[in-house]
Amino acid sequence: MKLPNREFAYVPQTKLKDYLLSETHVVGRSKAKFFRLFGFDEKNIEVLQQGLVKIAQTQDIKDEFPSSHGKKYVINGTLSTPIGKSVKIETVWIIDKGQEKPRFITAYPD
Repeated sequence: MKLPNREFAYVPQTKLKDYLLSETHVVGRSKAKFFRLFGFDEKNIEVLQQGLVKIAQTQDIKDEFPSSHGKKYVINGTLSTPIGKSVKIETVWIIDKGQEKPRFITAYPD
């Protein structure tokens, strides 16, 4: 099964800059270490953003579950990196209550 309304999936740029690539964020810094190891940084944030959206739009849902904010979806995929390697990651998306567009929450190594 594919992500509902996957053509509208989006990744807020601040989520990448201030969380996923942040070396100082309490939760995000371990993820930043992983993504930076493969060449992602503030200079190529759009590449990461596009890669995450591509996973949401093309891969099947691995798991889904309700939350107090809406319905969450887990989607695994392969991300092409700036250093020419591909890495397997797990992504989490949410369709917030009263919304239709899937919003990126997090990603980590699969």
